[in-house]
Amino acid sequence: MEAKPQKEHAWLQRLVGEWRAEMECRMGPDQPSMTSTGSETVRSLGGLWTLGEGEGEAPDGTPVRSLMTLGYDPQKQRFVGTFVASMMTHLWSYDGTLDASGEVLTLDTLGPSFSGDGRLVRYQDIIAWEGDDHRTLRSRAMGEDGGWGPYFVTAHYRRKR
Repeated sequence: MEAKPQKEHAWLQRLVGEWRAEMECRMGPDQPSMTSTGSETVRSLGGLWTLGEGEGEAPDGTPVRSLMTLGYDPQKQRFVGTFVASMMTHLWSYDGTLDASGEVLTLDTLGPSFSGDGRLVRYQDIIAWEGDDHRTLRSRAMGEDGGWGPYFVTAHYRRKR
């Protein structure tokens, strides 16, 4: 079985390259905003998948490494992928769609509640193109009321030249 890249795979290939990252994180409404910087190298796996390897420092100076995989499953007609990071034990599994503009990919996932009570809650990581050399990633969680809370992570990725 040999898969042929489709237009959705081409969208993912836009991610390939070397990136500088600036991140702002707020872990609660009463928590101060924290900033950090890092880098990401995104490479292609057969034109069907992207592998994004990130590294940087947490605001407290702790080194952080991460790996994001993204692909497109034509049978499901959905984007799929995973995310892991060195400071957490949860494997985040993505299922997502592009918006009508073709510039915003919303990835739905389940992860541990911020409350630490062991519950899994719904999250979204949203990747948006701001131009060929600038993209954002914003993360938010679903609240107890069923509505999406404010973004707790906003990251700007700018292509290295």
